[in-house]
Amino acid sequence: MGMTLSKKTVDQLVFQGFNRQVVAVDRYDGSIVWTWKASNGSGLVSLLLDGDRLIASCSGYVWCLDPLTGGEVWEQPLKGMGTGFATLTSVRATGSGAAPNAAASVAISAATAAADSNSSTTGIS
Repeated sequence: MGMTLSKKTVDQLVFQGFNRQVVAVDRYDGSIVWTWKASNGSGLVSLLLDGDRLIASCSGYVWCLDPLTGGEVWEQPLKGMGTGFATLTSVRATGSGAAPNAAASVAISAATAAADSNSSTTGIS
């Protein structure tokens, strides 16, 4: 179902998952680059851009898609694992390299500093 209308790079795309479908749109002009529809499941599709792979999960099924074309790389039904909204994570950076990880590090450092500051003013260790 994946369809490439023009050659794009991952950092030029925005991905949206809904109603068993994934749509890749051009982040500069909003044009649809490709669409894909899950062969199983229903409802919201959770997405994770994992470097050169786009992981899509819907109703207990997981697919690996090529983010540039929408083509299926593999499918995993995860039989017996249940259904519902999937939480996806990876240690790989997405898109523009270290920027997402740097932002997360700054947020964690700020939260830790705030917690330390709170502890010292309240006398709680």
